[in-house]
Amino acid sequence: MVRRQGAVVLAGVALVVVASLAGCSASNAAQPPTSTASPSSTSSTATDTSSSAKIRVVGAENEYSDVAAQIGGQYVEAQAIMSDPNTDPHTFEASPSVAEEISKAQLIVQNGVGYDDFMTKLEQASPGTGRTVIVAQDVLGLPDSAPNPHLWYDPKTMPAVGAKIAAALSALQPEHKAYFEKNLQSFTASLQPWDDALAALKAQHPGVPVAVTEPVADYALQAAGVDIKTPFSLQAAIMNDTDPSPQDSAAQDALFTGRQVKVFLYNQQVTDSTTARYLSLAKANGIPVVGVYETMPSGYDYQRWMLAEVKALDSAISSGTSTEHL
Repeated sequence: MVRRQGAVVLAGVALVVVASLAGCSASNAAQPPTSTASPSSTSSTATDTSSSAKIRVVGAENEYSDVAAQIGGQYVEAQAIMSDPNTDPHTFEASPSVAEEISKAQLIVQNGVGYDDFMTKLEQASPGTGRTVIVAQDVLGLPDSAPNPHLWYDPKTMPAVGAKIAAALSALQPEHKAYFEKNLQSFTASLQPWDDALAALKAQHPGVPVAVTEPVADYALQAAGVDIKTPFSLQAAIMNDTDPSPQDSAAQDALFTGRQVKVFLYNQQVTDSTTARYLSLAKANGIPVVGVYETMPSGYDYQRWMLAEVKALDSAISSGTSTEHL
């Protein structure tokens, strides 16, 4: 099972969530939820907690809270549970303040597919009255056995999740339905440059071979027509914090030493000695590197983050330029 699976510990009034600590290489200390104030949000009120009329929204990952903030604008207060792009999200430890935010939330948006199961356990521990929970997995109709949980890299995900968010907000504040729907239209339209960039890359570089560490960006790569040469079994092994098989390791090494790939996509948030060795092999063989992330990097909103990743990939393919960090 993916190492994203976590364990919930309840002890009196203290509540601690430990999300799969075993074998992870980095430590992510307990942190308070982070307010989401997207650069393209229609309002800066996501950080304004003065109005009790605002709808309290919690996103398990900051990409989901960002989308909620953009659609809810001045009528929501959006918080993100996981938001630090410099740490391993698999080692997430929720503090009592996280449990408190979840208990107060009127709308929760989470990924599903085992990635943030700790959210469900916290929700069950603090049942809310009339709370709405949107799970991207359910919105997309995916089974629990879906092999790749990184749904936010799929161009189909956020338009569908955004529509659910707008509907949920409208149900909570019907008087602002037109406002939420207008923001949804603006958000959906703002995704077009990303879609266009994916289509252009697919047309200009059809089937370009790449290597990866994990299936973090696989959905977007598939939309761009990229040929992911890394065996999925190796990607899954790294994602699940297990050792790749000798056969897969040899195949991955050959992608670098034989210069069989044009780009290496490297998960900057989950690293260990195995991924570091692949990074060294890529650099030693002149293969450009593109960093990818599991939570939205600082200074971006969701749509600009996705577009930046595609532009970095295109630059790596076209000119051999590495973009290790956004």
